[in-house]
Amino acid sequence: MLIRVFLFLAILLSLDLYIFTALRQLVLESTPQLKWILGVVYWVLTFIGVSYFLSYVFNLTGGLNKNVVTYWKVFTLILVFSKLPIVLMLGIDDIRNIISRGIAYMTEAEYDPSRSKFMIQAGLVLGAIPFISLLYGLIRNPYRYKLYTSRVPIRGLNKGLDGLKIVQISDIHSGSFTYKEPIKNAIEMINQQNADLVFFTGDLVNSVANEMEPYIDIFKKIKSKYGVYSILGNHDYGDYYRWSSRAQKIANMDRMKEIHKELGWQLLLNENKFVEINSANLGIIGVENISGKVHFSVYGDMEKATRNCPDCDMKILLSHDPSHWDKEVTAKYKDVDLTLSGHTHGMQFGIEIPGFIKFSPIQFVYKKWAGLYKEGNQYLYVNRGLGFLGYPGRVGILPEITLLELESA
Repeated sequence: MLIRVFLFLAILLSLDLYIFTALRQLVLESTPQLKWILGVVYWVLTFIGVSYFLSYVFNLTGGLNKNVVTYWKVFTLILVFSKLPIVLMLGIDDIRNIISRGIAYMTEAEYDPSRSKFMIQAGLVLGAIPFISLLYGLIRNPYRYKLYTSRVPIRGLNKGLDGLKIVQISDIHSGSFTYKEPIKNAIEMINQQNADLVFFTGDLVNSVANEMEPYIDIFKKIKSKYGVYSILGNHDYGDYYRWSSRAQKIANMDRMKEIHKELGWQLLLNENKFVEINSANLGIIGVENISGKVHFSVYGDMEKATRNCPDCDMKILLSHDPSHWDKEVTAKYKDVDLTLSGHTHGMQFGIEIPGFIKFSPIQFVYKKWAGLYKEGNQYLYVNRGLGFLGYPGRVGILPEITLLELESA
């Protein structure tokens, strides 16, 4: 193992030296002080990355503060992503140089062996884009909650449900939180909407139920007129944790169910609830995780979830993964008027300018990844997530609190 570690480390340092040698060419005519500053800054940043790599490999981060380790790891990854475009541009320039040398050799023309300053500068610009954007998203956006509002026109909607206000949150991922205090702003924003109903559409934690325990006192303050309803997401089943026994995994799920009760949320496990609102009948269906993607475990059972569901003026389905909508809901359950999902996070990275552009790389995996979608008389809303996973920040896709208002079509 040590040989592989040091071989990998040697490759990383060789690439760093490769970049640094090119950068020095840009400051050949600068003052010695500027060259010294460039060297110190570059190699200090490199040291930060290398030290994290070694600390991770040799398991030296166990006694450190969780937030310190998180930001250390993420900053290291940002450095790596930022250096890749520079290496790419330098590699292209080297290929150009080799071709130019070959042509000069065959034609006896003059040959300039120096690097192209333009290619070095282009590499720096391309490298600065992920460095600045990811660093900004890390510092500014993880708790910068945004309210997304949509009116949902339901055909033949009962007058008693006209104007019904629904707040949806999803993908809390409490195990990723780095701070507790800013989350209170999200709860205040939710309660300010005076919602008739609040729905949570899964992924309370990353891996284990106790990740949520420090935040129960915050999230239990969510209020709505007719209650808070919730479902499980793919991360809530403990499938991404290495349990020593099946009994431990079962105990974890039992604790997960207890936490929903402590929050005051009605957890729907392949079941439905009937709610009477202004003399109108609303059916709320909660299905466990079902995905249209084969690599996710299937816990959901729509036949069971809809069993004994009475005739209603409207039916709302809570289903964590939006690919379930195309896989089953629109084909077999056309009486479901509105489906609420999450799961995608909008990949926490993208560009959204209303009326102009809506893009995230996640759309190449999930066709329906954020916002409101319609097929026939059925609607799907995909929430961008309240928390974050992996990268503790967001670039262009802010954490979402959804406000939906029903209206008669």
